[in-house]
Amino acid sequence: MCEIRKNAMQKKQFQQNMKDKVRVFEDGGIRLLKRGQKGVVHAIFSRFGLVLVLLLLQAFALFSLLQWFGELLPHYFGGTLLVTAAMMVYLLNQDMDNSVRITWLVVTALMPVLGVPLFWYTKSDVGHNALKRRLLDLEGQTRAQLPQNEQTVELLQEQAPEAMPLARYLRGKGGGFPVYADTVATYFNGGEAMFDEMLRQLETAKKYIFLEYFIVDEGLMWGRILEVLARKAAQGVDVRVMYDGTCEFSTLPRDYPSRLEALGIQCKVFSPVTPFVSTHYNYRDHRKILVIDGQVGFTGGVNLADEYINHIEKYGRWKDSALMLEGEGVRSMTALFLQMWSIQRQPEFEQFLSDPIPAAANAKGFVVPYGDCPLDGERVGEMVYMDMLNRARKYVHIITPYLILDGELETALRFAAERGVDVHLILPGKPDKWFVYALAKTHYKALISSGVKISEWQPGFTHAKIVIADGVEAVAGTINLDYRSLYHHFENAVWMRSTDCIANMEADFQDTLTRCRRVEQTKESIWQGKKLLHLAGILLKFIAPLV
Repeated sequence: MCEIRKNAMQKKQFQQNMKDKVRVFEDGGIRLLKRGQKGVVHAIFSRFGLVLVLLLLQAFALFSLLQWFGELLPHYFGGTLLVTAAMMVYLLNQDMDNSVRITWLVVTALMPVLGVPLFWYTKSDVGHNALKRRLLDLEGQTRAQLPQNEQTVELLQEQAPEAMPLARYLRGKGGGFPVYADTVATYFNGGEAMFDEMLRQLETAKKYIFLEYFIVDEGLMWGRILEVLARKAAQGVDVRVMYDGTCEFSTLPRDYPSRLEALGIQCKVFSPVTPFVSTHYNYRDHRKILVIDGQVGFTGGVNLADEYINHIEKYGRWKDSALMLEGEGVRSMTALFLQMWSIQRQPEFEQFLSDPIPAAANAKGFVVPYGDCPLDGERVGEMVYMDMLNRARKYVHIITPYLILDGELETALRFAAERGVDVHLILPGKPDKWFVYALAKTHYKALISSGVKISEWQPGFTHAKIVIADGVEAVAGTINLDYRSLYHHFENAVWMRSTDCIANMEADFQDTLTRCRRVEQTKESIWQGKKLLHLAGILLKFIAPLV
């Protein structure tokens, strides 16, 4: 009791001392931005506005150049046909998903002057070769710091031999991630519950706090977290924050890292916005990782913004999911953070990954926290989902915000249903992006015809990303069922086998299902009379891999 009173007094004193640096709110949180430093108007007249203008000018210049070249085509018609034919032969012989192949074939055939240069520009990945080499080097260094406990492997082989191939893949080509048996996993069925526990755990930090998030936005949620981070930094805790560069487009000013550093918090921005046309905009850090002293870790769909805890409403009620790990398995989450943090600095793997981690009490089952890097040629997130679908015998239950499938994943979903597995997907009833919603619906008819069940959550937007198979296996993390997540984003998740929280995940799925509309195979049920949405889905279908 005395300790609680002491902490409360320290918190009050800290907030009083910080009033000359930040705005302290009645909710206990702090804000670094003043009124008027957010929003569309501010964005237009900020550095973002300048970057946007420069990008548009570059795009116009490139278009004008291609248009000028196109006017010369009648003189070189035969050469154009030859180049187009050669390009088609090349595409047909490439190792790529058929949906991606078809998209490039269509673009090349319809717009050869634009399509051929665009394909080679994206394929060459200008500006990312150095990043790719660096990340692969860091991944190799990480493997040595994440040893596999062979007794755990033997235990998994004994209790769940059918899951061993997936564990071997994640340890091998999947990124070098071990399987752990001494880790407790706790599932949260929404951002609100996770937020409360996150604040409690942050207060326990003694050595370091690492945060890596796709979206950070000032408000109640980030304000209360930031107050704890600043207070802990003042106490000598090593606090590091990393967020994706797209925040500069929407939520935070470019100088926000320096504002955090003034509070003693180290900050990095992944792939900041630059005024140059580049493929680097394709690769975003979509991960959500919080690590506390290497012993507690959070991940899931929840970003650090108020809509994720339903403090504000954007698309109706917000449905999300999150996971907390306690124990040895957090080591892999620490490694994932350090990989991204060390891209432009000396890695610190040994310093943070060599400390012993106490085994969590009442640990049951197995976990593999893993990451997915879009630059290493391995679609780890998709491989895990497909393996679960292919091995399922009773059911596979999925909640996802998006559904833009490649041919392989769509086939896996349909084949599982055709084998008699109860495959059931829950998607949003109120989308955040109309064009993504339209593309999702283009998959409905084929999936339902194979026996896949699809339901739409009526209260609002489902941002959860969970997969449960047969009540014994599950995945929770950041990986959506779309091209962005499966091909272009840095992602992370946790694969689980026989952990206690899997039953809670299935209970959450069933509870969510009670507020859903079941979609039937008819056009009326799928599109609900929205003809423009239907037309948009048809027109966007052939460029789905690019969305």
